[in-house]
Amino acid sequence: NINNLSEYSYLYNAAFIDDLYETYLANPAQVSEEWREYFMRLQQEQPLEQPEIPHAPIKAAFAQIKAPLHNNLRKGADDATLAVFAQKQAAVLRLINAHRFRGHQQANLDPLQLQERPYIEELYPEFYGLTQADRDTVFHTGSLYGVDKAKLSDIIKRVKTIYCGTIGAEYMHITDTKQKRWIQQRLEGAQAKPNFTKTTKLNILKRLTAAQGLEEFLHTKYVGQKRFSLEGGESLIPLMDVLIQNAGSMGIEEIVIGMAHRGRLNVLVNILGKRPKDIFSEFEGKMGTQRGSGDVKYHLGFSSEVMTPGGQVHLAMAFNPSHLEIINPVVEGAVRARQDRRDDKNHNQVLPVLIHGDAAF
Repeated sequence: NINNLSEYSYLYNAAFIDDLYETYLANPAQVSEEWREYFMRLQQEQPLEQPEIPHAPIKAAFAQIKAPLHNNLRKGADDATLAVFAQKQAAVLRLINAHRFRGHQQANLDPLQLQERPYIEELYPEFYGLTQADRDTVFHTGSLYGVDKAKLSDIIKRVKTIYCGTIGAEYMHITDTKQKRWIQQRLEGAQAKPNFTKTTKLNILKRLTAAQGLEEFLHTKYVGQKRFSLEGGESLIPLMDVLIQNAGSMGIEEIVIGMAHRGRLNVLVNILGKRPKDIFSEFEGKMGTQRGSGDVKYHLGFSSEVMTPGGQVHLAMAFNPSHLEIINPVVEGAVRARQDRRDDKNHNQVLPVLIHGDAAF
């Protein structure tokens, strides 16, 4: 029983356990469940400031550089050089990992440049003993997607662009390794910088223009009326369009939206296809009481059908309660009911989408 490993440690081969742990660090699914639980419990009982990293990339680096070093260096000096390189290689992997953990704290999230970004020493090579002289040295990148080895200067530029750019990604707390790797691959791989076609770019521009145009019209036509403008967050419209189109192409047949007040009218018109004249009539108080209890226009729900590459998708925007937080369980309950009605046991036909104000755009 490995739960009593400390008591019977003399029965185990240290190299065997070391290899198992190395495998666990690279991919927990490749070790048996009892060993996986043991290593996970060990990490929880003895937490480290920085997560451990597999040694395999470092060992591979040694194997590649050892032969040429033996040819080019004085006898007796190669081991010392290898030791120094090993130290620096480990430092590079720690630097990469630090950006995954804390890069979001230095991300450029303020377009007005008014927010002072904190200095995080773990995000700088000097913290790990790496100097300007190491900038041209080629190091292995470990689990960094997209490149196996590169100059230190290129590695730094890459992780800064990914984790300290205009997107702050905070995901290393996720315990499910498969989920974490999925996010990592999309942040660090080619998907992080998509090469849009001209048609796609024009479609994004069209959506943004429609979003901005509606807000400008409402602002001009209905001055002083409460409308919860989307101004400054117009990117929500192309984002929702892409989400719906992709969901439809993957087999989603219904989407239930729990919508913030801000941007609600814009989403109703430019995503769900509600007729603008109906929105304007509501502003002017021309809609009869037969439509309901006379709730305010930014609480009203709506539903429609949208065509996607995978077929027609039904969109439903839930009616907003006065306390918007309640929309979360309402939408999730509605989605579960629709899944049950469809006998959707795999939960891949109905999608809930929850949107909360500025911070979640």
